[in-house]
Amino acid sequence: MDLKCHCLKLNDGHFIPVLGYGTYASSEAPKGKAEEATKLAIDAGFRHVDSAYLYQNEEEVGRAIRSKIADGTVKREDIFYTSKLWATFLRPELVRPALEKSLKKLQLVYVDLYIIHFPMALKPGEELLPTDEHGKVMFDTVDLCATWEALEKCKDAGLVKSIGVSNFNHRQLEMILNKPGLRYKPVCNQVECHPYLNQSKLLDFCKSKDIVLVAYSALGTTRDKRWVDQSSPVLLDDPVLGALAKKHKRTPALIALRYQLQRGVVVLAKSCNEKRIKENTQVFEFQLTPEDMKDLDGLNRNVRYITAEFGTGHPNYPFSEEY
Repeated sequence: MDLKCHCLKLNDGHFIPVLGYGTYASSEAPKGKAEEATKLAIDAGFRHVDSAYLYQNEEEVGRAIRSKIADGTVKREDIFYTSKLWATFLRPELVRPALEKSLKKLQLVYVDLYIIHFPMALKPGEELLPTDEHGKVMFDTVDLCATWEALEKCKDAGLVKSIGVSNFNHRQLEMILNKPGLRYKPVCNQVECHPYLNQSKLLDFCKSKDIVLVAYSALGTTRDKRWVDQSSPVLLDDPVLGALAKKHKRTPALIALRYQLQRGVVVLAKSCNEKRIKENTQVFEFQLTPEDMKDLDGLNRNVRYITAEFGTGHPNYPFSEEY
């Protein structure tokens, strides 16, 4: 099945497929699975692939994309690939070298979307989470507007088609939008979003500014011990999701994905399991009723699985704001 026609137009004129394949793997997932899983996703019809420098798998994901181009399954322009600028590269002079590093790993000429992964800058260097001798994460002070200008230059240089942000609250988005001399608006804000954290206020704000909301952890999360409180509720076990899954003869995961699409949200689905990867593409085969949507809206309880604890003391920590 080709999901090519299921796209949203971004504010810069490019199109983003509304269903994306997420490549982040938890510490429990076997290393080296990203290449195989990304190939399976492309074979299943996924055309939007989401990765990041932080995930440390861009070589594998790049190999998968290139092999699917080589065997004629897709052309490069059929694939929408997202990478992310990690927090240790937010100084303006480090932005382009960071993007070039990702492109080199991927062995691609350009990425379709490059986004600031988190608004909290960390001390530059080779370590992903630089810590001092007491194990405390070391912050950096960077003007995000200057970071954004460096991203705009990467777009001018043709290294990236579209630029956006991730994990920004509405104030941080406004700061970019109100920047004097802004040349390109962020096309998206990628945030945690699922029925337990439906982000309705942030979604309304983004829609009012013609910014697409992209949902990660849309099925809850991989419950990676490094990032997620193990006592948090398991989204896919929710009885409301279960009842709707029965009603529509689908899985709870498909109900959670469909919910986002009907709200105008681009949704990322992550799985290394071939059966589930294929299953997730069935999201276009059914429709939730207005009542179903209302029931799902009612599940919101502001449960945030990914709290980004490493940045809690940072002046740009985004999650202290309501949205």
